[in-house]
Amino acid sequence: MATAFASTAAQSAHPLAWWRGAVIYQIYPRSFQDTNGDGIGDLAGIADKLDYIADLGVDGIWISPFFTSPMKDFGYDVADYCGIDPSFGTFADFDRIIEKAHALGLKVIIDQVYSHTSDEHAWFQESRQDRTNPKADWYVWADPKPCGSPPSNWQSVFGGSAWQWDGPRKQYYLHNFLTSQPDLNVHNRDVQDALLDAARFWLGRGVDGFRLDALNFSMHDPDLRDNPPSGMPMELVTRPFDMQHKQYNQSHPDIVAFLERIRATIDEFPGRFTVAEVGGPEPLAEMKAFTEGGKRLDSAYNFDFLYAARLTAPLVRASLQQWDGTPGEGWPSWAFSNHDAPRAVTRWTLDGDMGRAARLNMLLLLSLRGNPIIYQGEELGLPQGHVPFEDLQDPEAIANWPHTLGRDGARTPMPWAANAPQAGFSSANRTWLRLDPAHTGFAVDAQIADPSSTLAYTRALLAARRANPALMLGTSEVLDSAPEIVAFVRRHEGAAVLCVFNLGETAAQFVLPAGMELLSPIATESAIAPASLPDSLAPGTGFWAAVQEN
Repeated sequence: MATAFASTAAQSAHPLAWWRGAVIYQIYPRSFQDTNGDGIGDLAGIADKLDYIADLGVDGIWISPFFTSPMKDFGYDVADYCGIDPSFGTFADFDRIIEKAHALGLKVIIDQVYSHTSDEHAWFQESRQDRTNPKADWYVWADPKPCGSPPSNWQSVFGGSAWQWDGPRKQYYLHNFLTSQPDLNVHNRDVQDALLDAARFWLGRGVDGFRLDALNFSMHDPDLRDNPPSGMPMELVTRPFDMQHKQYNQSHPDIVAFLERIRATIDEFPGRFTVAEVGGPEPLAEMKAFTEGGKRLDSAYNFDFLYAARLTAPLVRASLQQWDGTPGEGWPSWAFSNHDAPRAVTRWTLDGDMGRAARLNMLLLLSLRGNPIIYQGEELGLPQGHVPFEDLQDPEAIANWPHTLGRDGARTPMPWAANAPQAGFSSANRTWLRLDPAHTGFAVDAQIADPSSTLAYTRALLAARRANPALMLGTSEVLDSAPEIVAFVRRHEGAAVLCVFNLGETAAQFVLPAGMELLSPIATESAIAPASLPDSLAPGTGFWAAVQEN
């Protein structure tokens, strides 16, 4: 990688919070590394692989849930917020992660699930006993309509009514997800207090922040008004949930007051970070409200890219222009893949060249103003795993098969060693999800010594990004360009980096703006800096270039 690309400004420490511009590596623990041979990844496996993650050049890790759970939704159905599920290990294993990560310079972020629990949680077991117990109002309970039907027309994300009849209470309870995931009544201040106590528990154990799951589902309309129809064409519908505008079962305006309580709790532990997951067809207003003015959360990310069938120039331009650094605006985060979404390299590969698509995706992700979140295996160019119907584990994938790629294909085991059993993920004969045999060719040990590999390219990009404050902290100005080209400049303290991508299906020209002198490009085709801009950019390619502005 050309040394001219690095800015001298990188040599001085920046006074801003550590998380501004930080690159976060997401770990789905069930599929990362199994150390005890039961076919399930564990906390000890994460600790063992922290050196690999630190060597990538990221700033921190986000670990998906490892809390006590019946695993009907694989940890997002929490049965004890302050417990570790035995399938993942012990508190000693977790403490080892904290100690080793911090020694390596990595921050540790964990999930918090505040919208719902497992139906096996002690809170719910008490709440369902009768209508007068101390936790009777800790969940969302409602009487049936006179005809016996549910209290409203709200639909579950996983299909069917969002209401489940409960015999002991002779009432319905709300579940925006599985029937085994009853929704907490977060309007209740006692519930908020209990959740904040759980947050303090983990902050006290040394975590550096939280990713807040499904946060806009955490409060509902107390009047239980029916949602209006969405008007979505039936050919686009995969579940009844799609057919409603989610006006009343989520996104209640009182959520922001709870976020201010979360922020006050976080501030008891200086230097911590919060990022919200905000889903929905029009999440921008909520993302801005959730992160406004430095008094709520630090950052938020949405599904602009996570479920996009195509990576297009209009999509990227629109996303970039939504976060322009207006005073009081929060800090965006970005993810192209995660444990819930089909892998981006599979969704966005048009011509079968997955290697080029993986390089393009990584170059673009690391260009965006905000915090890039890399999902495990993304640095390898790992495609969506093939999981036969009989091996599916995810309830959403089973319900929608074969009409969607499903979540299991993004959760298959991480391939560490091409020639080892289970690609080095586990010594078990059978893993919780079957390894896709095609993934062995993407294994870490097959890429780590290959300078032309996706892994080597990712490491080079992360090093270049870390050396350039403009890419970590800079403003972002979108430039005029051909329709299929996305071009923008990141600027910070006198340094500037030009980022250009051809997201069309044919070659296209990009003309360097007047007053800019190209210094040292990094292209998607290789980590070797070309001497000058090509006459045209091939489809699915791009480059970074330090520029001198006259």
